[in-house]
Amino acid sequence: MSLEARLEAIVRETPDLMRVLGVARELDLPDWLIFSGAVYQPVLNRLTGRSASYGIKDYDLGYFDASDTSYEAEDVVIRRVAEAFAPPLREMVEVRNQARVHLWFEGKFGEPYAPLTHSSEALTRFVSPLFAVGVRLEADDRLTIVAPFGLEDLFAMRLRPNPSRVTGGFERTATSVTARWPEVEVQRR
Repeated sequence: MSLEARLEAIVRETPDLMRVLGVARELDLPDWLIFSGAVYQPVLNRLTGRSASYGIKDYDLGYFDASDTSYEAEDVVIRRVAEAFAPPLREMVEVRNQARVHLWFEGKFGEPYAPLTHSSEALTRFVSPLFAVGVRLEADDRLTIVAPFGLEDLFAMRLRPNPSRVTGGFERTATSVTARWPEVEVQRR
């Protein structure tokens, strides 16, 4: 079975993630993806024998709308998404317009961040290839998987720095991940 097929099976067997994907599909935001911990954590949980929802603090829903990069426009979408979910998912789905990340990223994280051109480009800037995976549930129930670095690191449980973007957050992230999944192998270079 290919890594993509394995990922799809795990995603489809994760009830809360499928609920989030279904609602996101209905909301039909432009160029949307569910990514980061919402996707990689169920895989780590399956590989280590933990429950599907172990460690999941939020569901990152990214979309791309360059027509209005104001916070006010993003806030309208945030409220619309919140109204579409019942608790506890309402509080767990975090929505961000990827077209405006460059406007606040450096102020929050102290690192420059060039503007993105689409949602999946954000994955290329994640701290580690292990995290750089996104999914979208299509109208015909197909699952689109976006993984610019592939899925090998994820299924090998290998945490290494992003080879194309050096970031200062790797050590903090490695500490957090190995506290929850001590089985993860950390490669610092």
